[in-house]
Amino acid sequence: MKELAQRALDTALARGSSYADVRILGVRQRYLATKNGQISQAREYESYGLGVRVIASGAWGFASTDRLTAEGVDAAAGRAVEIALASALVKQEDVQLAPEQEFVDEWQGPCSIDPFSVPVSSCLDLMLKVDAEIRKVQGVTLAENQMDFRRVEQVFLSSIGSEIRQVKTQTGVGFVATSFAGNEIQRRSYPNSFGGQYQTKGYELVGELDLLGHAPQIAEEAVALHSADQCPAGVRDIILGGSQVALQIHESIGHPIELDRVLGTEANFAGMSFLTLDKLNQLKYASDIVSVVADATASHGPGLGTFAYDDEGVPAQRSLIIENGRFVGYLTSRETAAAIGNSRSSGTMRAESWNRIPLIRMTNVSLLPGRGRLEDLIADTDDGIYMETNRSWSIDDRRYNFQFGTEIGWEIKGGKRGRMLKNPSYGGITTDFWNSCDVISGPEEWVLWGTPNCGKGQPMQTMGTGHGAAPARFRKVHVGVAYRA
Repeated sequence: MKELAQRALDTALARGSSYADVRILGVRQRYLATKNGQISQAREYESYGLGVRVIASGAWGFASTDRLTAEGVDAAAGRAVEIALASALVKQEDVQLAPEQEFVDEWQGPCSIDPFSVPVSSCLDLMLKVDAEIRKVQGVTLAENQMDFRRVEQVFLSSIGSEIRQVKTQTGVGFVATSFAGNEIQRRSYPNSFGGQYQTKGYELVGELDLLGHAPQIAEEAVALHSADQCPAGVRDIILGGSQVALQIHESIGHPIELDRVLGTEANFAGMSFLTLDKLNQLKYASDIVSVVADATASHGPGLGTFAYDDEGVPAQRSLIIENGRFVGYLTSRETAAAIGNSRSSGTMRAESWNRIPLIRMTNVSLLPGRGRLEDLIADTDDGIYMETNRSWSIDDRRYNFQFGTEIGWEIKGGKRGRMLKNPSYGGITTDFWNSCDVISGPEEWVLWGTPNCGKGQPMQTMGTGHGAAPARFRKVHVGVAYRA
């Protein structure tokens, strides 16, 4: 792999590029799914290829190939230079990159149990047992399980002398119980909706989540929601479960801090951003207890945004985004960092595959924990609603006005969890909402949640991100805004 990457680099430089980097990726994925006692999907694929990114005459060019021969990589490198030279004809200004050091390094992400060493039959056996437990509950009409394993091996070379090899394994697992009754559908997911929990680790994640142990309660809640009262509409204090806080971070903090959106060079799938440059170090984004970091380092945890180096060869970093409520930082690349006068990229450039150009992507954008457990927070709330597990999300193209729904809620009266509520939802304005946060639970409730399906770019790239979060309370929020009784 290294020899081919070096050949592509040498060819790009010989053809006239002033900068070049090359990524060779090998990806292996296994996806398993069951539905109502039957295997619904069992697929595996492997993909290998090379991507070449260059600057020539002050403009970018990119090309890729899965023809991993001397002729194939020469052709891809030459094509990248041709594209850059053509782009230079219409450039507004030369590309400038923030400086970076050369690195020669290897890194392998955490993985105690290689998921590809676990027989497919063993995975399916566990999934079908979970499926059977779900369907034991009368009123459940659909039981679905999934396991998703992915290994990525990457070699990166650049013209500044970097030579980096990284290997990471990602595991995703979860199940859903769905109940149809009359004209209503209710569902409960574990440990999260839209695929479950995803982390950069091996099959050990499956054991940690105790799928069988949680199946009966989740199924019972799905059925019970039909008899629950509709979430009342009005202005109420709310407590969000940790996974819903993670979704809130993703949509109303993570996307607007991507500097390419702010600068107007990216708008696909999530629009641009209300966080214009004049707001940096000025905007009161949230209440004083709210601090948010973008942290790709291994010490932060096994998130989907954890790595040693990004796809520009910039080391993983921990960057402050919100400090005691004040907005203090963007997610940057070498190019966008230079555009706003920063001395270094924050190391957030990643590509979905070898045939896609790197983009600024969320790493692990995490809310720092406060104190106490969820039950302490409920006991401290006189009148409110606790909402758990995302069901729907909607936010405008500046990431400012939003409306989210969750799978389930409970009314809180006098510090006690009371009646179950169905179709809970809430909405607001990003900065007003985060400024209403008055309690964040502590480290014992903090979980690094994985979002495997974040879309960006054209053609679209789907990337995994991480969000550390704990349950939190927000005062005087508009609730019951999404669903009618």
